[in-house]
Amino acid sequence: MQTGPADNEIINKVLGGEQALYAHLVKRYQNFVFTIVLRYTISREDAEEIAQDVFVKAYRSLADFRGESKFSTWLYTIVTTTCITFLRKKKISVHSLDNEHIFEVADNQNATFRANQVEQKSKAQVINEAIKLLSVDDARIITLFYQAEQSLEEIGRIIGVDPNTAKVKLHRARQRLKEKMEKHYAEEVKDMVG
Repeated sequence: MQTGPADNEIINKVLGGEQALYAHLVKRYQNFVFTIVLRYTISREDAEEIAQDVFVKAYRSLADFRGESKFSTWLYTIVTTTCITFLRKKKISVHSLDNEHIFEVADNQNATFRANQVEQKSKAQVINEAIKLLSVDDARIITLFYQAEQSLEEIGRIIGVDPNTAKVKLHRARQRLKEKMEKHYAEEVKDMVG
């Protein structure tokens, strides 16, 4: 839960000349931004560079935020466009939901993931690792709903579909996440439940 002044209150003060208050928004959303960026790149160095770029772009565009949706929804759009632009510059392809090859690659990496599971992981770590096995589109909708706490209406706006379609996509993404967790993290899931 967020503590302190509301996002819109901070934004109005920043736009009114109190630029130093922007640091509160950066602190409040740095984990949110970094989590999303890591869905696009596995390089921590690249992720840090992209996250910094996101906050610079958001600051420069702050006057464009109209408050029609949550600040996190607006910021999410900047994160995804910045990530895609960065990846295009690096000539890395961005995979879509329709690319079933992602699932094959993830399934073939089972041995690697097992080797890295020596230590006991927290529930959040296991879930985040399982999300990384999903396609970009599935990871995005799971992240938006559970980590960014966006409503189905807001998710629909972000991905360009109506709320009912967003609900169906979320349901399917949850199913794929459950399958990945059961296949790759069976022991951890058993420990979580029992």
